[in-house]
Amino acid sequence: PSCASMIWTLLDAFQVAFPNWILHLTTSILLVGATAYFLIHENQSTWYPDENTYVDPNNDGERTAFPSLYSSPTLHLTLVIPSYNEEKRLHLSIDTILTHMKAREAKAQSQKGDRKSAKDSKLSKIPPLSWEIIIVDDGSKDRTAQVALEYVRKQGADKIRLLKLHKNRGKGGAVKRGSLCARGQYVLFLDADGATEITDIDRLEAEITKIEVNDKAVAIGSRSHMVDDVVARRSFLRNVLMWGFHILVSVLGVRGIKDTQCGFKLFSRRAAQQIFPNLHIERWAFDFELLYLAQSMKIPIVEVPVNWEEVPGSKLSPFASSVQMAIDLVRVRMAYMLGLWTTSTYGPN
Repeated sequence: PSCASMIWTLLDAFQVAFPNWILHLTTSILLVGATAYFLIHENQSTWYPDENTYVDPNNDGERTAFPSLYSSPTLHLTLVIPSYNEEKRLHLSIDTILTHMKAREAKAQSQKGDRKSAKDSKLSKIPPLSWEIIIVDDGSKDRTAQVALEYVRKQGADKIRLLKLHKNRGKGGAVKRGSLCARGQYVLFLDADGATEITDIDRLEAEITKIEVNDKAVAIGSRSHMVDDVVARRSFLRNVLMWGFHILVSVLGVRGIKDTQCGFKLFSRRAAQQIFPNLHIERWAFDFELLYLAQSMKIPIVEVPVNWEEVPGSKLSPFASSVQMAIDLVRVRMAYMLGLWTTSTYGPN
């Protein structure tokens, strides 16, 4: 007999031996199991031990452990910059950031005696408007790490630190890892291309202090005021994808937010302690999960208009990234709704 006839004979014998309801039940269990695996499978490898350390090139290349987000803050602000193959653009944004951060820190120091409030008293051990930059090299294949280390050499490891990941994790994974190493009372993540003006950090800080509840709040940069101009300049396909994404975001659970994807978000330290350890998505849709978690945890969120300009050199493919983000949005909503992912409380409540 042929191979095909033997297979059909075996299948007939299998169906006789097992009633249809058992076959249907087994099939259903397998389908549910496969769906659950798809929803919760994150393709995450474990963190390597040296991904929790930074190198000080001014101290014989000594490797030092990053502090923990759960320890007490020692600075006012941590800026986390996820970077993947950014050797050509990184210096432009870092130079601009350094100019602004140094200027406002110097001004704050000169006015220190005039700044007294309940919160200033509470955080009196933290130098006013002190800061650090954590550049997260997300498994780059170019000279991103070398460019970052040159800034560390010039500015010192107390101001700029490089967190180098062995493999490309995705923007969400890089932001999460960098944020977990922050020393700041506030944690801002921003894109390496400098698309959002760094001076807008002042506006986000002013707004976040107005809504904090138990020291928890999130302020997010928003480009929604620019939507008409963006629509006019983009192709029909990109506009369709943009509006489809906004509808999907609202349907799947993040409501009241006009711009979920702007790469300029500020977290109070206690909000960061609650949100980032629970983050699962490591690619482009991680912003959605961050905001979903914040709303689920009743952490106040405020949108703040920012100045934004599209910078050439984007690595985002509109169609491919839209498909991946749509899949990840569904994963987030279904995984939490079915209890496959749960939120846990880390650090201080």
